[in-house]
Formats: sequence, structure tokens, C-alpha cells
Amino acid sequence: MAKIGFCGISGSGMSSLAQILKLSGHEVRGSDRNFDLGRDLKNKAALEALGIKMFPQDGSSVDNTLDFLCASTAVEDTIPDIKAAKEKGVAIKTRPELLAEIFHSYKYGVAVGGTSGKTTTTAMIGFILDKAGKKPCMINGGLLRDYEGSAGIPNIIFNKGDICVVEADESNGSINLYNPYISVINNISADHKSLEELSMLFQQLADRTKHTVIINDDYDLCRQIAYSGNLRTFSLHNTNADFYADNIKPLAGGTQYRFVGKIFHLNLIGAFNVANALAAIAACAALGVEPEIAAAILENFHGTKRRLEVIGVKNNITVIDDFAHNPDKVKASVSALKQYTGRLIIMFQPHGFGPMRSLGKEIMAEFVNNMGADDILVMPEIFFVGGTVTKDISSADLINHAKSLGKQNAFFFAERQQVEDFILKTAKSGDRIVIMGARDNSLTELCHDILQRLET
Repeated sequence: MAKIGFCGISGSGMSSLAQILKLSGHEVRGSDRNFDLGRDLKNKAALEALGIKMFPQDGSSVDNTLDFLCASTAVEDTIPDIKAAKEKGVAIKTRPELLAEIFHSYKYGVAVGGTSGKTTTTAMIGFILDKAGKKPCMINGGLLRDYEGSAGIPNIIFNKGDICVVEADESNGSINLYNPYISVINNISADHKSLEELSMLFQQLADRTKHTVIINDDYDLCRQIAYSGNLRTFSLHNTNADFYADNIKPLAGGTQYRFVGKIFHLNLIGAFNVANALAAIAACAALGVEPEIAAAILENFHGTKRRLEVIGVKNNITVIDDFAHNPDKVKASVSALKQYTGRLIIMFQPHGFGPMRSLGKEIMAEFVNNMGADDILVMPEIFFVGGTVTKDISSADLINHAKSLGKQNAFFFAERQQVEDFILKTAKSGDRIVIMGARDNSLTELCHDILQRLET
């Protein structure tokens, strides 16, 4: 049994690893500056309930008895825990390094890659395998709605089997650490890296895959992935794909599709979620689950938090929480929402000045192309978590670009409170309020606050 510390334990990526190690029998402790500031206290209580001891982030959690300290890539060397580890000679591992170690300790590793849909597809694979009795370990970046009643934070499925399913994140390069048994490449589209660099990363993932590579045949760059082993394709357009679905229809609160000659349903909206389902079914087929059985299991899957999640309805106004933050995700979410009636009032909170310099105009174009004339787009300033960066772009610039593309119902407010007040003043019966953005856990709290404040 090892003794392990976690610096920045509240984040979804870190908390999942802390829980896996605790449930595997190790002694785990942690700290997080959010806890010290009185934030994320639900996460703190959930981790403590598993027996994980919490410390202030003042270096007191780090002593010579620790085997190693796992540090989030978001924390700086000036953090007291990091300084203490270096002073006391305690080894430091990054989250990607530790995740790769856990991943490779299993006989069958499934790495889910792609610039969109990783979290949902990973969750789908874990859910299918769990309900099919395959006893997977699944480590996710999102919260699993079907496991909210379990102890701890519901971003893992833990069984003592021989399968491990993880998201393979290309944005920070950690995808290079995985040598999977099965890899899934959901899509390749513009995100934090160039398309050329993304194509190279996913080709290299395929090259390191031992048994099966699964690709989305509806993306040109995915079709260019070469693999000499067991290559499987899924598609919503190519009837010759190994896993093909059609007859996709929106339902109240879900989606219908036809697969293997039968009609199935998802409790998720949008054709992109049917594609995610096909990817998951293909991965599970490579592990011995019959495709028809996998599709039937997914009829009871309720998704992950913050993926077009309906927070509530009040006065016939629906409040929705969504994680979309790059062009492909924005297009998928907005186009799915537009399959249903009701005006959209979308608050998009961008994160990162660098990403907005490279992708901001493309994101705005997707809003303009997919929103209706009556729909409203409103943005606060770019979300900033600290550090040294060049702040040479503003949400105001992005709103002006949207206006130049013809979206006149687009508004900028410097403060988020102003955005909330505007939304509450503007919303009327039949509207759908969508709070959209990543990296900021308080966006969900904003959804609940808006829902509570809605008046007739």
C-alpha cells in the first residue's frame, strides 16, 4: 500500500484518480485551494466520505512518508505543497503520468480520443461494460448522471476487473502516454491545436494500439488514419461503415435511431450523440459485447453533467447547462437545440485568451450559422484563472465579429452579473436559456441561480 498526496484534488481529473487509488487500497490525502476559499465543498465532503484526508494547501500535507505527490498541471511551482515536496525530496507525478500508470496496469485499455465527444463516449463505454457484467474501471472528466447515488464524486466506475477506459486528451499532449488495446477516434476538428498536429497525434495513437482502432467515417481526417490491424468504422452517412445508424429523429428529451435493423432510443438529444453511441458500441463489440445488446443498454444511459443538461423548468422557461467551447461542440449543441421549438438565449463564456485568438472567430461563425434570427447570444468577458498571458482580445471583439456576420441579437457585458440580469429581464415563456462554457465550475451554480430567480 502506497501513501499518495494530491495537490488540486477537487478537479474532475484529479478527484477521479484519487478515488481510484483509495478504492484500490492506498492511503490518499489531498489539498485544494478551492476548499481553502470555501468553494467546491460538496466535492470535499464526498472525498472525505471515502476516507480521503484533506489538508489546507499550505504544505502541511506533504511529509517524508509520502510515496509521491500528484500535482494537477494547473498548479504552479510556487504552491506550498509543491515547494514542500521539492524541499523534502518527495517525488512529484503529473496527473497524465499517474493516469497512464493506472491505465497500463490493466490488461485491456480503451483510450477514447477525438476533439469532441470524448467524455460522453467514455461514459457510454463504461456504462455498457458495467451493465454487461464486464467489470470495467472507467475514469472520466465528467460527472456520471447514472452513478450520482454512489459514494464519492461520480466521475468513475470502479470494478476489480481487467478493463480500463479513459479519455485520451490531445489538448495537453497526454494522449502520447497511452499504448491502448483499443483506441477510439471520435472526430478530428479545430480545437487548441492545428489540424495537422491533431492528425499526427491521432495517427500516432493508432500506431500504438494493440488490437482495434475505431474511427468516425464521417470525418475526412479520420478516414486518413492508417492501421494495419483491426480497423472499424462508424457513420451516420456511409451505409458501408461497420457500425451505421439512420432514421435519426428528435424526441421529447431524447433521440430515436435505427441500428442493426431495429429502432433504439437515447435519453440524449442530437445526432452527434448517436455517433457517440456508435463509437461506444463498436468499442464494446471489440470486448465481446454484442452490438444489439450494447444499444439496448444505452437506452438506460442518462449522460454526463453539463452536456446539454436540463437544470430545470420554471414558468415554461427551460434552463440548460452545456460544456461546449470549441467550434465543433458549439455547432453540435446549437444544431441539436434547434431541432426543438423555443427561442434560445445563449450565454457563452469563453475561456483562455490564446484559444480565443485562434478559434474565437470560428466559434462565433458557428453561433451565427446555427442560431435563428430571434435567438440571442450574450457574452461576459473571457474567463481567466490566473497566470501570465497576453490579454489582447476581449469578448467584446468576438461579439462585434458576430455582429459583422449578421447576428444583431448579440450583446457583451463586462460582468457576469450584468449578463444574468439581462437574461432574467429578457426571458419569456417558451424560451430556453443555455449557459455554455468550460473550465468554470461556477457556471452550473449560475444555472441554478437563474432558475431560482425566474419570475412570471
